[in-house]
Amino acid sequence: MQLQICTAIAILFISFIGILLLAINPEDIKEPAQLMYGIVLDAGSTHTSMFIYKWPADKQNGTGIVSQHSECHVKGGGISSYAGARGGAARSLEKCMEKAKQEIPKSRHKLTPVYLGATAGMRLLNISKPEESGEILKEVEDKLKTYPFRFKGATILSGQEEGAYGWVTVNYLLEKFIKYGFVGQWLSPGRDTVGALDLGGASTQITFVTKQTVENKDNLMKLRLYGRDYQIYTQSFLCYGRDQVLLKLLAHLITTQGSGGSIVHPCYPADYNTSVNLSSVFDTPCNKKPTPYKPDDNLQIKGTGNYNQCMGNVSRLFSFDRCSYSKCSFDGVFQPNITGNFMAFSAFFYTHEFLQRAAGITITSPADLEEAVHVVCNMSFQEMLNKFPDEGNHLRDYCADSILLRVLLINGYGFNDLSFPHISFQGKAEGNSVGWSLGYMLSLSNLLPAENVLLRKALRPDAWRAAIFLFSALIIASIIFLIRSYQRNATKLCCYP
Repeated sequence: MQLQICTAIAILFISFIGILLLAINPEDIKEPAQLMYGIVLDAGSTHTSMFIYKWPADKQNGTGIVSQHSECHVKGGGISSYAGARGGAARSLEKCMEKAKQEIPKSRHKLTPVYLGATAGMRLLNISKPEESGEILKEVEDKLKTYPFRFKGATILSGQEEGAYGWVTVNYLLEKFIKYGFVGQWLSPGRDTVGALDLGGASTQITFVTKQTVENKDNLMKLRLYGRDYQIYTQSFLCYGRDQVLLKLLAHLITTQGSGGSIVHPCYPADYNTSVNLSSVFDTPCNKKPTPYKPDDNLQIKGTGNYNQCMGNVSRLFSFDRCSYSKCSFDGVFQPNITGNFMAFSAFFYTHEFLQRAAGITITSPADLEEAVHVVCNMSFQEMLNKFPDEGNHLRDYCADSILLRVLLINGYGFNDLSFPHISFQGKAEGNSVGWSLGYMLSLSNLLPAENVLLRKALRPDAWRAAIFLFSALIIASIIFLIRSYQRNATKLCCYP
């Protein structure tokens, strides 16, 4: 009997302590919670996207708190495409910025930071036409300052920064930096991180943690996040983004076949013909202009749909035979052995997704990838149109896109039968678009602490109500149990002297 009473008292005591813990932070059950917001404009080479992020205003910074609120895709090309068109880049942002005014509560406007980061398209423009690059940045700055937010700057990211911020985004969303529980009780000091593979329009990036010696210090970045040090290898290849590779391929075919008004294209489907203006091929720092060069001339292109020839021509855009380090990826760039898991996003994801749909193959190995690429490169344009009527002229490039994916991952970065299955191709993670923009805002807004801080991941109000209900039920049950135990004990004392 005494044991039963002690057990009931213990349950009652624990329930009482639980109620006290729930009551320590009464602001956690306020509804709706006050939110803070941040805006990042990802000014890429082919288009600009606006991302709005949010996090609880009354919470300390920590993993899993910042999430994507919404996104908006700017119509038209990237801001670099407005070179020479004064005011065009600034005007292109207006629709999305007006959307931000509507979606973010007016009371939070002045507290909301706005960042614009430009990537490889502007890096290329800054190389070829630095004055026009500066003018575009100035006009978008002036435009963003007219909105009621806290403008924090417009800048051109380096390739290494783009790679590093993408890596931060991936691992933040997957909660690889830290795992934690209630009232600062650590569940785990962090898990193995995931490497990041990004394929944009004008550049491609690879970033991952390595314990090996990074022989080229330009590829080395050291970060301290949540009290833990990370040594990451990061490399960005300018001119090896999807769109620039397609232009490099065209330039290579023109150079090798001669620009006599027409060429055959082994990566285009056999029943696909088109024409392009030479200026659209050579008006980029990634391609050397031929001699003689008449930018206004038209070039007729006839597709032949030849996998082997397409593979050969795309491979020639990369140099695999020169390396002054112990190991290289391509073009003489040092790369340590790849280790761990990776997430491939942006054009890697979209190309991989199309390959699987078109070929009807789940790609989990280099052999699967090879088979799927063969299927796509052997399809006629009409077959593609019948199967994917909404894709239009994008279909003509999927053979070259697929071979680019294969050459980069297998020949370039060195993924093989053992490491390829560790690549996860994703467009979103935890409901958030994957890219460099979230990592950029987290870093510039100081939302990623360098040291461990006592974090408390808030429960949603309905979860708090459920917890309070359970603790209350325990208390009531314990009281009833005590009363009944007392009554039975009293009856025994009365009836059995």
